Amino acid sequence: QVQLVESGGGLVQAGGSLRLSCAASGHTFSSSAMGWFRQAPGKERQFVAAMSSHDIIYYAESVKGRLTISRDNAKNTVYLQMNSLKPEDTAVYYCAAARLVGSRSLLNLGTYEYWGRGTQVTVSS
Repeated sequence: QVQLVESGGGLVQAGGSLRLSCAASGHTFSSSAMGWFRQAPGKERQFVAAMSSHDIIYYAESVKGRLTISRDNAKNTVYLQMNSLKPEDTAVYYCAAARLVGSRSLLNLGTYEYWGRGTQVTVSS
């Protein structure tokens, strides 16, 4: 059974940093695309960043230059380094995995078969 477990969320002041981790098990991590999404209260879940199995990286425009996705296949873990955080970054952050991507976009929620339970990130002003 595929499991994704996020960690590293918390409360931080504006301008601060956090590093989220997502530990994966139960599937071939190195051949899966991994993504980060977030959902703020009352809003839809939205794309943040993704990395394909060939290390092609995508970012949402709102986070470019501030957030960095990376992966360690030896540890079956994907990371999201978050710098220069803003209050509008406050949300629950979810990790997702896609084994069968094909021609689908990594920016779309529907591409991902597996999801973690999320970790809360709160940025105070």
